[in-house]
Amino acid sequence: MEVTLRVTVNGTARTVSVDTRMLLADMLRDELRLTGTHIGCATGNCGACTVVLSGRTVKSCCVLAADVEDEEIETIEALSKSATELHPIQDAFVRNQGLQCGYCTPGMILSARALLEENPAPTEDEVRHAISGNLCRCTGYHFIVDSILDAARELRGEPAPATAGTEGEALVGHGSGPA
Repeated sequence: MEVTLRVTVNGTARTVSVDTRMLLADMLRDELRLTGTHIGCATGNCGACTVVLSGRTVKSCCVLAADVEDEEIETIEALSKSATELHPIQDAFVRNQGLQCGYCTPGMILSARALLEENPAPTEDEVRHAISGNLCRCTGYHFIVDSILDAARELRGEPAPATAGTEGEALVGHGSGPA
C-alpha cells in the first residue's frame, strides 16, 4: 500500500509517495536522492544512517517513512553550503583526519553536532559517549574524537592551539637541509 507524505527535508517542503513498509533511510536515498545517508547494517547498530528527525538524532533504518508525516528531517547534505564551504564540524574532520573511507562520517558528524548543540565544551569521555552509537571500522576513534573536540573549540570561537613549525619555530631534521 502506498501513502503520500508531506515532510520538510533540509528546509524544503516535500511531498513523496512511499510504500508503507519503506524505511526512512530508503526514502531519503531512493526517492529523494539524498545519498549522504548511508545504510550499513539495516538493524540500527552502526549509526551510518543517522539523521536528525524533528530535532533529535535517529537511525533512519529503524524508522518507517510513513511515520514521518509532517516532520522535519535533516541530513548531512544540509550542513554545508557547497563542497568548498564546509560546516566547522566537517572541516575539523578533514583537518584532523577524522575520516578514512567516509562511510560512517555523515552519521558521526550529525551525532557530533547534536552533542555540540547541547554541550559546547564536552570532555573526551562525553564525546566518546555521544558517538557510541556510531561504528567506524577504519579508525580507532582517536582522530574522530580529536575532530569533534577541535570543532567544539572552533565553534566556541577559541583560537587553534599552536603547533610545531608555526610562529617562526624551526623544524630540525625534517628534510629541510643538512642537520
